[in-house]
Amino acid sequence: MNCSEEQNSKTVTQVDTENKESPSETPLSIGEQPIVPFPQVSSRSLLESSSEEGIITSEQPSKEEIKGILQNHYSFSSLFPSFNRKTESRDSIISSSERACDDNSKVELCHEVLTEPLHLDARDACCDHEAVSSSFEGPTITSADVSKGLKVLFLSSDTGGGHRASAESLGMQFQLQYPGTTYDLLDVMSEDGIYPYNSLVQSYKHLSAHPKQWQIVYGVSNTRAYEMLADVHLKVMCEHAIRKRIKSYNPDVVVSVHPLMTNVPVVSCRKISEESGKLLPMFTVVTDLGSAHCLWFANAVDRMFIASDRIRKLAKERGKVPDEKLVQAGLPIRHSFSLQAEALGDRLSPEGKAYQAKIRESLQLSVDVDTVLVMGGGEGVGCLADIVDSLYVELFTKGMNAQIIVVCGRNDVLRESLACRQWDEVVDRHRRGDKGSECFFHLKSSPSTGCLEVTMAANIKKMISTPSFLLTGPPPTDTYSGSESDSGERESPSSPQVENPGNVTVIGLGFVTNMAEYMVAADLLVSKAGPGTIAEAASVGLPVLLTSYLPGQEEGNVDFVIENNFGSFISDSDPSGIGEEVSQWLSNEAQMRSMSEAAMRVGAPNAASDIVKIIGERTLQLRFEA
Repeated sequence: MNCSEEQNSKTVTQVDTENKESPSETPLSIGEQPIVPFPQVSSRSLLESSSEEGIITSEQPSKEEIKGILQNHYSFSSLFPSFNRKTESRDSIISSSERACDDNSKVELCHEVLTEPLHLDARDACCDHEAVSSSFEGPTITSADVSKGLKVLFLSSDTGGGHRASAESLGMQFQLQYPGTTYDLLDVMSEDGIYPYNSLVQSYKHLSAHPKQWQIVYGVSNTRAYEMLADVHLKVMCEHAIRKRIKSYNPDVVVSVHPLMTNVPVVSCRKISEESGKLLPMFTVVTDLGSAHCLWFANAVDRMFIASDRIRKLAKERGKVPDEKLVQAGLPIRHSFSLQAEALGDRLSPEGKAYQAKIRESLQLSVDVDTVLVMGGGEGVGCLADIVDSLYVELFTKGMNAQIIVVCGRNDVLRESLACRQWDEVVDRHRRGDKGSECFFHLKSSPSTGCLEVTMAANIKKMISTPSFLLTGPPPTDTYSGSESDSGERESPSSPQVENPGNVTVIGLGFVTNMAEYMVAADLLVSKAGPGTIAEAASVGLPVLLTSYLPGQEEGNVDFVIENNFGSFISDSDPSGIGEEVSQWLSNEAQMRSMSEAAMRVGAPNAASDIVKIIGERTLQLRFEA
């Protein structure tokens, strides 16, 4: 069979955002409390601009149209920050808002909208709107203040792709919401840390490829004793250099997206404020979903943004972070996911399916077949080759028409091998029981441990406490799954001939920049348990089958997916089990719908926007108060 290498050119839609200035008007206020958030937009200008843009098409807009505008531009609590806490001001709020509409035909509608509780979209429920509301207390901030932009300094490190990705997504939102904003990413530990912290990036690359070693390092460092030692050691040895480095950027605000860059930088920011007389606030954005290192929770920051109840509990227990500083807004993900989530809606509705078909067509994919997206991270790590082989064999032998999209990342060898693979030989090899080399990424598991229970992490810790654990050989092909049909040992195909074979296509991709579109196009995702990937999948209602995780910070992500009922876990040491689970999911429409709806319930496609809104407003508020 001749093999020719194909290059797929992918078009990433560029979305140009026009920043329109609203009319200059005196902001409405109740006493010293402004009720219109910046940029200054009154009810009247909001209605007029909506008419010009075609959102309102009739001369007399309906109640639903006005409500939709309010929901689209602001959350209710941020539009009227005094509403929840000062109920006695309700009449004043309504009266002031009515004065903003000089068209009598619209006053009554505004009154009806404002006197009826505004129900936000379910996706907005993940954001702590009380925290949003509190950020508006203080002096009136005008659109002129916003237009100046901010200088934002992100503290991060390339220990995995999630930290940088979160910083980039937040940086884009700052530029969208605050035109003129500039931002920088700084790894203060590599620049000004001491050993072993200044070698963190290289050490992580080695340890992430050796999970058992990483588990030991993570376990030791995630203790109260180590936390106290590291805190004192870093503050004594590095604080002055870190303070000097931060000052050289002259930022308006500092945002940490890395656990090792919280305790010392927050001290440095406080000292910079004292030395300069200019208040320099610092915020932490925790980029984990289910479990997090104790060094995340330096409680002297202005606000700490978290993504789940699990992290909230850890922050309160490990860092003694008070509730008023915790904002549960979701994990910040790329802006493209917010756009795609809004366009897609319910992926299993007629409108959702039509939009999915449109995206598949734009990506030059088959429109009317089951689509499985397989990922292994930016480096294409994990046992992707064995997983893809098993998926192909299972779907082919079950007579299913499908396409398997494999994101190989920078792993060009894998991408080229998939393009040249003799799939009939793969099927024949599996039928004979010779499934090729199965790689062992995980620690050994026991038959009693499974993701059917939400205590997987606790069970793993029990296994680790067994003295003979680390001395045993390669892991067996045990399966952790939420599927009831998954039990007993798996038999390899033994029939000499496949009856009614399916039509299965495998598409290998390199490094993908339009991941949101591919997740919309897919019916389910097979991936390692990276928090960013899970959050992105949930934002577009995509069920997730997890196949690997790093012990420590990623094992909680597995529990997060299973507890929220939008996926399961089967180790990549059992590729056949992964193939069987995928085919079972695709054959059960009710299960797919249930998992998709569960994913949407926890998805937070607008998390980055919500976080930036709070940080930006809080920063400007503190600037004016100073």
